[in-house]
Amino acid sequence: MRPGKIIASPVVALALVCAVGAMRPCAAQSPAPAPEASAAAPAPEASTAAAPQSGKQIDLAAARAERKAIVNDNMKLTPDEAKAFWPLYEKYEAAMDKVEERHIREIKDFAKNYDSLTDADAKRKLDEVMAIAQARLNVQKAYIPKFRAVVSQVEATRFFQIDNKLRAMVQCQIAQMVPLAKPAGGGEGM
Repeated sequence: MRPGKIIASPVVALALVCAVGAMRPCAAQSPAPAPEASAAAPAPEASTAAAPQSGKQIDLAAARAERKAIVNDNMKLTPDEAKAFWPLYEKYEAAMDKVEERHIREIKDFAKNYDSLTDADAKRKLDEVMAIAQARLNVQKAYIPKFRAVVSQVEATRFFQIDNKLRAMVQCQIAQMVPLAKPAGGGEGM
């Protein structure tokens, strides 16, 4: 992402960029040999649509490509594993993107009202946050057996470790930016 560029969901994009930058040292801890051409992550496909992409789409596409590069740099896939892994990875990421889009909506909604929450608003917010966390877990639980079926147990575990680290870094960045809830009327509550 270019510095200073404004996008529609800066919280998530910034968090993803921070997470991407923070994850690179993990690859340096035990550098993997250069992946064979067939074992590396496939290059993102060029869009065949004639419509230009918005800045938001380009930034998110760049962040997704960087995330994929981090996964690739940290996995030790054989060419045969890679052939089965990367299409499954794309499906997994698409499923997780739906959960993250829900999370973005929740954050935007909260940002509009964080300083004047009613008890009902606070209840809805917390219930939605917990439902989003459960949705993430449900996607992971659904995909664990699928990844185990196409890569070794060690590689499946390694992938979910990488995935969890990336998601934890994003959540940490978001937590630092999202203010604490305040009750309606400006008081700090109990």
